[in-house]
Amino acid sequence: MVTGGAHKSEIDATGKRVALVVAEFNEQITSELAAGAREALLAAGVVEPDIEEHHVAGAFELAPACRQVVGLRQDIDAVVALGAVIRGETPHFDIIAEAAAQGLQRLAVDLNIPLGFGVLTTDTREQAEQRASRQGGDKGGEAARAVLSQLSLYTRLAETEPAVRGFRVR
Repeated sequence: MVTGGAHKSEIDATGKRVALVVAEFNEQITSELAAGAREALLAAGVVEPDIEEHHVAGAFELAPACRQVVGLRQDIDAVVALGAVIRGETPHFDIIAEAAAQGLQRLAVDLNIPLGFGVLTTDTREQAEQRASRQGGDKGGEAARAVLSQLSLYTRLAETEPAVRGFRVR
């Protein structure tokens, strides 16, 4: 799969609607993550009007906001959570990073639509900037490409395996 830049994706996501839920804390970094995710979605054929962007205060608020977006917007095919938690001088980093990761993991299992995890957890701001940069790690684009890959799998499975085992299938 092609990574970074405005390259054409191997996954065709034409006609799909994707929500980006972006934490505003560390906004310079999270806006770069969102730009990378948006670029990856556009490269895969998602059109600009089918990309919704919603903002929350910080990484702790990502999981509940993703749940609300998916619950209230039945036309959303996938969601990408984007945030940055940078280690400080107190244990707050550990609490927020763990809560964000566990909340999003539980939600990913419960939602039954693809949920991309684009939350950086770094020791320094410089590390976060490098990972968020589209010329560097492009973790926003990586999270979007991962969610599109999962969406492609879910779509193929729904076409070939119509049996439902105790949970809702879109």
